[in-house]
Amino acid sequence: MMRKKRRSSVDKGEGAPAAPKVKKSRSAGRQSKEAAPEETSQCVFVDFVRVAGVTLRQGGMPNEIGVDQVVFQRRIQQQIQKSPRYPGIIQEFITALESYMENTDRFRNCLLPCIPQSSNRDSSSFQESLLRMLLGIEMLQTSIINTLLEKLPEYMLDRSVFPDILIIPRIIINQLKWLDRVVDTKDLASKLMELVSVAPAEVQCDIITSLPEILEDAQHNDIARELNSLLQEKTQLTVPILDALSSLNLASSLLTEVRGAVMATLAAVQLEDLPVVVKFILHSVSASDAYEVVCNLRKKLELEQCVLPPVLQVSQSRMNSKAPGGSASAAAAGSSQDSISLILDCIKSAVRFQKTISEAWIKAIESVDEVEGHKVMDLLVLLILHSTNANQSRRGAERVLKVKVRNGLIQEALLQRTFRDYAQVMRGYFPSTLALAQSLVRSPDPCVVPFGGNMYLHAFTAFDSYCHQEVVGSLVTHVCSGVGGEVDVALELLCGLVNEKPSEMAMYAVFVKGILDYMDNLTPQQIRRLFHLLSKLAFGQKQGSHIQDDMHIVIRKQLSSTVPKYKRIGIIGAVMIVGSMGLCLFFPLQVTALLELVKSSSESSPEAAALYYDELANLILSSTLDSQVQDMIGKSVLQDFEDDFVVDLGPEISGSFPFPARAMYKLYEDEDQGGIAINLMPLLAKDIQNKGDFRRVSSLCLSPFFRLLRLCVEKRHQGDLEEIDGLLGCPLILTDMDVVEKVESLSKAEREFLCTLLFHTINWFREVVNAFCTQKDTDMKMRVLTRLQNITYLQTLLERALAGTPGYVPPIANFDGDSTDGIVPNSTVPVNKIKKGESTYGTGKKRKASGKNSSESSSQAEEATEADETQQVKEIRPGVSLASYRPFFRELDMEVLSVLQCGLLSRSLLDSELHTKVREEVLLGPAELVFLLEDMLRKLEFSLTAAPAKRAPFLKVTDKSVGFSHLQQRSSKDIASCCVQLMPALCSHLENCHNHFQIMLSENNGETAAQIHSFEYLLNFRSTVPNLSIALCLSQLLSTVSEKGGNPAAYREQTASLARRFLNQDWVTASGEKERGTKFNEALHTLLSIYLEHVDDILKAVEEIAAQGIPELINASKDESSASWPTLSRQTFLVFYKVLMAELEKAVRKIPASKMSDNTEAQSEKLLTWNLAVRDFHILVNLVKKSLYISTYWKIFVHEPVIDMTMFASFKEDVQSLLKTFQLSTRQLHHMCGHSKMHQDTSLTNHVPALKKSLELFVYRVKAMLTLNNCQEAFWMGNLKNRNLKGEEILSQRSQEDDDDDDDDEEKEQQLERSPPPQEQSEDEEDTSDDSE
Repeated sequence: MMRKKRRSSVDKGEGAPAAPKVKKSRSAGRQSKEAAPEETSQCVFVDFVRVAGVTLRQGGMPNEIGVDQVVFQRRIQQQIQKSPRYPGIIQEFITALESYMENTDRFRNCLLPCIPQSSNRDSSSFQESLLRMLLGIEMLQTSIINTLLEKLPEYMLDRSVFPDILIIPRIIINQLKWLDRVVDTKDLASKLMELVSVAPAEVQCDIITSLPEILEDAQHNDIARELNSLLQEKTQLTVPILDALSSLNLASSLLTEVRGAVMATLAAVQLEDLPVVVKFILHSVSASDAYEVVCNLRKKLELEQCVLPPVLQVSQSRMNSKAPGGSASAAAAGSSQDSISLILDCIKSAVRFQKTISEAWIKAIESVDEVEGHKVMDLLVLLILHSTNANQSRRGAERVLKVKVRNGLIQEALLQRTFRDYAQVMRGYFPSTLALAQSLVRSPDPCVVPFGGNMYLHAFTAFDSYCHQEVVGSLVTHVCSGVGGEVDVALELLCGLVNEKPSEMAMYAVFVKGILDYMDNLTPQQIRRLFHLLSKLAFGQKQGSHIQDDMHIVIRKQLSSTVPKYKRIGIIGAVMIVGSMGLCLFFPLQVTALLELVKSSSESSPEAAALYYDELANLILSSTLDSQVQDMIGKSVLQDFEDDFVVDLGPEISGSFPFPARAMYKLYEDEDQGGIAINLMPLLAKDIQNKGDFRRVSSLCLSPFFRLLRLCVEKRHQGDLEEIDGLLGCPLILTDMDVVEKVESLSKAEREFLCTLLFHTINWFREVVNAFCTQKDTDMKMRVLTRLQNITYLQTLLERALAGTPGYVPPIANFDGDSTDGIVPNSTVPVNKIKKGESTYGTGKKRKASGKNSSESSSQAEEATEADETQQVKEIRPGVSLASYRPFFRELDMEVLSVLQCGLLSRSLLDSELHTKVREEVLLGPAELVFLLEDMLRKLEFSLTAAPAKRAPFLKVTDKSVGFSHLQQRSSKDIASCCVQLMPALCSHLENCHNHFQIMLSENNGETAAQIHSFEYLLNFRSTVPNLSIALCLSQLLSTVSEKGGNPAAYREQTASLARRFLNQDWVTASGEKERGTKFNEALHTLLSIYLEHVDDILKAVEEIAAQGIPELINASKDESSASWPTLSRQTFLVFYKVLMAELEKAVRKIPASKMSDNTEAQSEKLLTWNLAVRDFHILVNLVKKSLYISTYWKIFVHEPVIDMTMFASFKEDVQSLLKTFQLSTRQLHHMCGHSKMHQDTSLTNHVPALKKSLELFVYRVKAMLTLNNCQEAFWMGNLKNRNLKGEEILSQRSQEDDDDDDDDEEKEQQLERSPPPQEQSEDEEDTSDDSE
């Protein structure tokens, strides 16, 4: 519109006066008043430009150019240079230009690009502005730049006159960009910075961001310093300054300085400016300082301060919902999330294109070693590293996250805060979040799996429906993988989502239903969880009702299957569906029909029926069913149990059984009363007789059915079991257990019948204990303890019976797992002497309560009493360990462990006149205590111990969850809490055990004398030892006895003397030949070690063998041994040598270091010890060149003894002599290095570098000691010639001395002045003592 208006005014004529305007500029006023002089002053500029090829236009019309830009510039330059007024014409031209630009329209035309003339359309369509072309002429450039910079303040300050002047300063600055050459860059830079100091913020930003495009590289460092100073003064200019600095070519030192200044102002930067700051910091990093910069950036970048706390977010959201203008604050919150996203994008860009940045971030996060040190930024950066996968950073991010989670440094609270406050940011990294969660859940490390599960939960909660679908799909994939731990976690997460987000999860019920096709790989507990969540989706939400029919079809199909595995799945699934439908009254008929279907389907197998009872019992225990459903189940169960398993006890028991039937383990007070009994043995006999022809009543269903019964009663009466308390003390129809004593005389069928009867009896008692262990009545508590005693007693009988019945497979007791028919336990172990009474009860008190366990006089209590009275010890036949039979026992509930809290229980029995007839006392004995503690240990190991990280492939792994079905339905935290409550009772039992043994120790006051007697007794066998192996056993036994005694030092001398005696003895075989071989050498090695460990002075013992025994061997003939040490022969020389050197090293390490506070006597004693050690070492090293076993014991020279050199000031001469002796040993070691290279023995040369390092360390330690004591003049080093073991120079290396590396063929050596050689120096060493140069 502006241009059209100006064109209309020009149409009247070029010289016509302009139409009056409302707002008239000052320049326009001057133009109208002084037109004639102005035209005169402008003629030079106008004429030159017209001649050069540019036609000046007015009225909004752009200037036209008829020639090429280069031609125009050359013509202007030629006109100026050829002018007679040159060089004064330059100033006239500039003056004329300034006069011409006084008019705003003309000035704007000069700033805008020219257009080609109509007659010259062949030229380029884009042309520079007139001023831009004039700036390309060097003789005019400086003056024109000054003119433009002088005019710029007019247009940036006078806004009232020029409404659109904000564009003019930017156009002026654009004229200065990308000039081919700037004549005076320094002056231009200073003027631009002056403008920056006074210009408005908008112009300041334009000037600063244009600096890299205006100035040459030579001015970059200077301008960067000024910008750095300006940045610290005006933080609002952070973005343009950093933008400019990013484009400048700066020196590394200056860049570091600028980056440090930027980092210092990071906390004061506005959130919307942070992305630019972070981008500058990361893109200005070099490889050397990347880690330091990233650490500082991570420390100062506080994203937590960029968002509101949760409480304020909630309150603000409420205010926004009420206020009509609340969308503004919501937009502000969204902008903060956008700014954080931009910051992360900057980090992502730096990580992707700079390997050093990604490595620095990983190291920075790894360096944090405190929980409080980790921030939200760490998790976000790990997601960035995982998403980019630049330089394989994905693997590093996974590794760091797993390590941090495993060590507890990144916890769930940080993850929750990240998802809660940065959900919008996290949404952009959802693929990486999902991938990391999958990796953590699949990890074999159980410490990191819960963290992966929490990532799934938070992703489902915080993100949209697309993410919901992906999360559910991923969890379903985990379940279908078939990996045990992975399946458990995924099912638990799905159950948690169904409970917390039922409506959202109902949309994905079809996804979860797909798991039904992969149930073959699921365990019973996993199948329970699967059907639990499916039934909640199907029957708990209207959105999931479409899968009800599918589930009914699957259940009916599984129940009708003849394969036991699929029938088990059908029973478990049907009961779980009953649990979901039975929570309300909407499905009463369906519940009844489904229960009848399961009941009728399980009648074909006793195992299926027992599983049905167990599953229904678990449902009643864990769920709150509708009262009508509960009553219906309870009434039918009570009536069926009485009809099937309970009989009236009469005087005689009729029937044909393998053994005589008797009512055993009755706890009623009145023996004349008939009462009831559990019809166990008759049922078992009928099961065996009708094997293959199933009857609904089976002994296999006894324990499961009773468990279901007691849970129904317990649920109906709020824990009171008075209705069925008669089952606690009622007897069982069994047989006399004396038959176990003659188990070998029974037939195979009878033995197996007896074992099966014992298993069923024990399992019945275990379920009885499960039922009544929580009752508060004292009588019931006493009977529970008695039943525990019955269990421990029957287990001892079962061990004997199983020992006589090899290959026997017990009846199944846990019905939810795979069939245990293939498990044939075979763990026969010898049972030594035990006291009969102790094997049963383990206490000396009479147990009157268990005396009524049988209706006959031959009760186990009488046996126990008789055993207590006689205390006779009898031999028990070999038994078996019941550890491998645990899957065949019913599971004990956690509540049974509360029996550990029971103390001494007692009650008084009254006669007919109400007088006390007898007082009964029941106490938890040792056998019962061990029984409960072992069960507690197994439960804790199963629940709290992590599963192995890896499983061996292609191996059949037994299911360790068998027998823990009830325990699996409780959380690990709940189990640990129950055990913690038992700690006072466990401590009490521990104190009782301690007091018991204290009493035994006080009573056994002759223990010390017995120990001395035992030692002397064993010592008497020393003269009748037939071979060295037995001699070693005797020595080890005596050593152990001496260590266990109160005064081990008293036996050391005798043990050492005995070992020396054996070492000084010739050992021959039965054929008269000397003992030899690997076993003989191993026994000799251990025996010599025992001797040197027990001798008083080990250094003297080593010297005795090395200086006396070994020389005797060297001087002896080939087949002879040492005279003083007959076991030292050429075959055993290496054994002696290794032990001597090893024990010498141990002795040297035990020498305490000298202290400044030591007196002269203590230092003298230590010096003497060192002298002995060095002398022994020298003797052993000197033996090398006289033997041929170098390669075998070369390693022992690598670790030389460290000589204490702090005593030099007090014992100068002694220390010098000591070092001189040790120097001879080091020289010999140097000769060994030459020997190994000459023979090219790789087994020796592998140890040369370590040996030479030790020798060099020794040299410099000596030098340090002399320097510390101001004796450095006594030290000098030279090159030691290479010699072999005989001291002969290795000539082949003489010509290579100048070329070879000093580390390979030269050894530094020191010489001490005024130090005579020691007397024990050998001839070979004396010959080589002058070899140093």
